[in-house]
Amino acid sequence: MQQRIATILNASAQLKQQVVADLCPEIEQAISMIIATLHAGGKVALCGNGGSAADAQHIAGELVGRFRQERQGLAAIALTTDTSILTAVANDYGFDAVFARQVEALLQPGDVLIAISTSGDAQNVVEAARTAREHNIKTVGLSGASGGELAKVVDLCLQVPSQQTPRIQEVHITIGHIICEMVEEALADFGGESA
Repeated sequence: MQQRIATILNASAQLKQQVVADLCPEIEQAISMIIATLHAGGKVALCGNGGSAADAQHIAGELVGRFRQERQGLAAIALTTDTSILTAVANDYGFDAVFARQVEALLQPGDVLIAISTSGDAQNVVEAARTAREHNIKTVGLSGASGGELAKVVDLCLQVPSQQTPRIQEVHITIGHIICEMVEEALADFGGESA
């Protein structure tokens, strides 16, 4: 069993090393986009299904609360959390519309949508990104190696070079933490104390 554990940990570590080589410029672009949006008074919205929904909520929670420093809350919302909206929209329009309808209702031009799908083909996430672009909302995708349909409809797609959902998810939350840390550092009030 320990050998299997080591194999899994090594696979995760090797994938992160590949991300260092492949995605640092794109991650920097995403961070700059988010900083500019928040600095201008805009907000960040996130969406995804299953583990990606959990990642959306986790990242939004870190931005609204705090990551490592005391600071003002940053405007972020996970579109995965309001069960009344999700069930009403799914019932009335279909599950593919559950995030797109919220994008239409809650976001403004210049805001950022972070759309998370390990395959890149989750239709409700793709529809959210399409709707965002139609409304001049900036879009960042987090996906796996192929990027799927999501890569075709976002402004910037961070494609983790793997086909394995668990490994992709591990990198997605690492990227989320990097975004939170660097956005917080850029926007924290001077003199904020480390937690």
